[in-house]
Amino acid sequence: MKSGLIAASLIAAAAVVIGLMVQAWTNIGPVDIPLSGMLALVAGVILALVVGCGLMALLFYSSRSGHDDGAGR
Repeated sequence: MKSGLIAASLIAAAAVVIGLMVQAWTNIGPVDIPLSGMLALVAGVILALVVGCGLMALLFYSSRSGHDDGAGR
C-alpha cells in the first residue's frame, strides 16, 4: 500500500513537471542565438563530456590499480 502511494505520487509529480515543460516550450516562441552563444554552448557541452569521461577514467584506474582496497577495511 505504502509503495503504491509513493509510486503514484512520483508519477503525478512527473506528469506535472512534463506538463509545465511542454507549456514553457510552446510559449517561448522563436529564439535567435548569436554565433558567440552557439560557440559557448558547444564549448560547454564538450567540456562537460571531457570532464565526465576523465572522472570515469580516473574511477576505473583507481579501482583497477588497487587504490580503493584499503578503504573497504
